[in-house]
Amino acid sequence: MRIAVPDFVSSTHIALIAAKELGLFTDEGQEVDIVHIPLMQGLESLRDGGVDFCSGAAHAPLMIFPDWRGVKLVAALMQGTHWMLVMRSGLAKRGEIDAVKGRRIAADRGPDLILKYLLRQSGLDIQRDRVEVGPLPANDPNMSFGVGAARALGDEKVDGLWANALGCELAIQLVAGSVIVDTRRSDGPIGAGNYSFAALATTESNIERNPDRIEAVIRAIVRAQSIIRSEPQRAAEVVRTLFPTTEAELIAQILARDADFYRSSIPASAIDGMNRFATAMGLISSPVLYDQVVATQFRSLWSES
Repeated sequence: MRIAVPDFVSSTHIALIAAKELGLFTDEGQEVDIVHIPLMQGLESLRDGGVDFCSGAAHAPLMIFPDWRGVKLVAALMQGTHWMLVMRSGLAKRGEIDAVKGRRIAADRGPDLILKYLLRQSGLDIQRDRVEVGPLPANDPNMSFGVGAARALGDEKVDGLWANALGCELAIQLVAGSVIVDTRRSDGPIGAGNYSFAALATTESNIERNPDRIEAVIRAIVRAQSIIRSEPQRAAEVVRTLFPTTEAELIAQILARDADFYRSSIPASAIDGMNRFATAMGLISSPVLYDQVVATQFRSLWSES
C-alpha cells in the first residue's frame, strides 16, 4: 500500500515514518511505501488510484473531493491545529497577531486557508491590512515546506511563516524566530485549536475493497503514536538516518514536548470546528455530519491510543 505525505522531513507525519521504520506495518502484515508528494498532487493521486492513503490537513480533501464525496478520514495523526505562526525576532511578541500587518507570511496551499481564517477571526482584513499570505517565492519541491520557509525567513525573503512544529523550531533555533501563535496552547481566537488537524484520508472505494488492510494500517499508526508518547527518544532515533542532521536533532525536542498530541482519535468537537472553518471559507456550503467525514467503522481501533 502507498501512503502519500506532503512533507517527509516533518513532525506532522512522524507516526507514519516511525510505523514504517520500526516495522509496525510489517508486523501487521502490510507492505507500505511512504511517498513524498505535494499535498494537492497527493490528493489527486488518491482520487485517481495512484496511492491508497493521503496524509495531510484534515480539511484538504475538500479541495479535490467536493462535500466529502468519495473520501473519508480514517485516523488522526495529531490532535489540533498543528501549524504555528513564527515571525522574525523583534517584529512581535507572543500573541501580537496584529504584527502581520504589512508583512509577508509564508504558508503552503491548504494550511494558508487556516491562517487566513485565523486572521479574520482575530479582526484582521488581509486586503485592508496588506497581509501577504502565500507560498515561498521559490521552493525546492523535494524540501519540506516548513524547512524551506524557515530558511526563507533567515534570508529575509519573508517576515514570518505558518508551518508545522519542525519548520517553526528550525526558524527559532537557526534564525532567531519568535512564536507568535500556537493555537494548541490557547493562542489566537477561541476555537482556533479546532480549525483542522493532521489526518490520514482514503477513498470510500478503498474502504469497501480493503477494510482489513486499512484496519492493519490504523493499528500500526496507533502503536507508533503510543511509542511517541511513551518513548519519544526512540521515535526520534528512527529518523536520524532519514532527516538532515539539524532537523534530526530538533525532532527529539519536538516529540518530547508535543508527545501527547500524537493520538489517533477524531472527536466530534474536531469535526464541528472544522465544519465552521470550512463553511466560512467556502469549502462546503453547510456543515456536514460526522459520519460523512469520518470512517466510523474504525473508531474502535482508536481506543488503543
